[in-house]
Amino acid sequence: MLELLAFATLAPAAIEEIVVTSARRDTPLAEHTGNAAALDEGEIDAVGHTHVHELLTRVPGVYVMRGSGQESLPSIRSPVLTGAGSCGAFLTLENGIAARPTGFCNVNQLFELPTELAQRIEVIRGPSSALYGSNALHGMVNVLLPDVENESDSLSLELGANDFWRVAADVGIPGDTPARFGLVHADDGGFREDAGYRQSKGFAAIDVETQGGELAVWASLSDLDQETAGFIFGEDAYRDDALNRANLNPEAFRDASSQRLGARWQGRVGRFELDVRPFLRHSDMEFLQHFLPGQPLEENGHVSGGVLTMFRADTKDSSLSFGLDVEAADVFLRETQFGPTEGSDFLRETRPEGKHYDYDVDSLAVAAFVQAEFDVGENVVLSAGLRAEHLRYDYVNNMLDGNTRDDGTPCGFGGCLYTRPADRSDTFTDLAPKLGARWRLGESAVVYANLARGFRAPQMTELYRLQSGQQVSDLDSETIDSFELGLRTGGERWSLDGALFAMQKRDSVFRDAEGFNVSGGRSRHEGVELAWGLQLHDFWRLAANGTWARHTYDFDVVAARGETFTSGNDVDTAPHWQGSAELRFDPSDRFSAALQWVSLGAYYLDAENQHEYPGHDIANLRVQYALSEGLILTARLNNVTDRAIADRADYAFGNYRYFPGRGRELFIQLRMLRK
Repeated sequence: MLELLAFATLAPAAIEEIVVTSARRDTPLAEHTGNAAALDEGEIDAVGHTHVHELLTRVPGVYVMRGSGQESLPSIRSPVLTGAGSCGAFLTLENGIAARPTGFCNVNQLFELPTELAQRIEVIRGPSSALYGSNALHGMVNVLLPDVENESDSLSLELGANDFWRVAADVGIPGDTPARFGLVHADDGGFREDAGYRQSKGFAAIDVETQGGELAVWASLSDLDQETAGFIFGEDAYRDDALNRANLNPEAFRDASSQRLGARWQGRVGRFELDVRPFLRHSDMEFLQHFLPGQPLEENGHVSGGVLTMFRADTKDSSLSFGLDVEAADVFLRETQFGPTEGSDFLRETRPEGKHYDYDVDSLAVAAFVQAEFDVGENVVLSAGLRAEHLRYDYVNNMLDGNTRDDGTPCGFGGCLYTRPADRSDTFTDLAPKLGARWRLGESAVVYANLARGFRAPQMTELYRLQSGQQVSDLDSETIDSFELGLRTGGERWSLDGALFAMQKRDSVFRDAEGFNVSGGRSRHEGVELAWGLQLHDFWRLAANGTWARHTYDFDVVAARGETFTSGNDVDTAPHWQGSAELRFDPSDRFSAALQWVSLGAYYLDAENQHEYPGHDIANLRVQYALSEGLILTARLNNVTDRAIADRADYAFGNYRYFPGRGRELFIQLRMLRK
């Protein structure tokens, strides 16, 4: 049977049936105090994304800028954050467990998760630190692996532009102890010179009945072999067909692998429901820093593990949840330059060949949380939560301290453009409160309001990968205070999901006029998000979402190279408008067609608001036809009008820089389904 695309918003009649896990338990959407977007399996399969950007444009308040290959820069109720302060602003989860340890984020880390195989992807916009701790600052994305009891299997083959091909399988083994396996492999020749990638992702899961409860165990992995293409330069360079396909750094690459093992036991202990989630994680990555003078090689990795626990007790008019989370990690980072730096005498002297950094960090995070809900009327529920988290880093420098060459000799022109601090320990203690309320209005409407604080502890690279002459990076945890007011409602043929938000961010990390990472930045974030659906006819339906937001600086400072941060200016890479719409035609169970429009508004490229990217609009077309009961043919035509766009734009070092976007591309998929 042809799988139909779900609404981008959910009809009110279905709200009671939709379950989200963002509250660290399975919760009907009607009982969730706050915003939540869930992309289900049908929608994920129908979109058939080759990059997570194509999928998350369907969620209001969310935009993911594509980088080279599978790299990405997300934004959730925020600008697209890059550079100092960017890492750790968003929490990425797999089955409710963070994909990486606290303080060791990768801003591109969405590529590590098997989104192509997911049963559901949930997105929470705004801070979620009360339940999930550090890094859930601007929002979170939770990728849920398929249910092992899913009775359908699938196998697919896909071919596309630029020598792209992909195979995927999702197979279950029924029985008293059901299991499920999934694997996807993609090979892309790249639309730019020497810029293809090969990537494999997979999972295995099993459910076991235990005495007193249920046990789910899963393992997942990813492996990426990517040839990387960097920026092209010059105003409107992305409009030049020749430059679009050029790769100025053909030797650049990113090789990354990750493995995760997790489990979830649910049972009862006395009057309490108990949820326990132990986990182990590992990652290794090598990539050429083609954007730095000398193009050094970075190697990093980690081994981490821990356990998440939650107790829950319900009464007629209230519920109480509390728990303890523990996470330990062993992290390493090395940076080595294998040849002399090309360019001026200054660059050659201050960026010498040899090893620049080599350090290890042991981290331990311990957190306790409590959350309660109270019925205060027939249709009114109040909630309150609090999390206290303590984080400790133990840093060991494996080289000589200071900003010398690796053999101890000094660099010219006042020293090397890097500094290695001496061994040290750093601790951070943060509190994240949350207050909320929801009102049930009749049978089909829910109004909610939230006050919440999010926090982000300084990342290891911000503390220990210092700039020239900087001996200590004295940073505070970033915090964000948020208020949101939302509404979910609809009727038999329409639905509406909207939210207003206002947030104030403090102690943002930025780079000052001497090139040092310092805290003390402030910004404001206000906006409105809408998602709606309308059944126009028996065969036609419309789903759309849109966001208008303003992200502004709330401090004044002169930073590196004279760049000025001025209160009231737009934060760079923060469009006021973004949205998408899809018109769907379903005349039968065998045939389906959808036309999608994706819009990104103009945004400034610098803090002074002097340079701008004009934004873009593109159209995508998708057609599905069921050749038989279990055989589905899908054709996707992206960027139908072949419009020249930039996936990412900025202005730095006196020049415009762009990651050019892909032009018109056709993909054909054949998918076999078996019940």
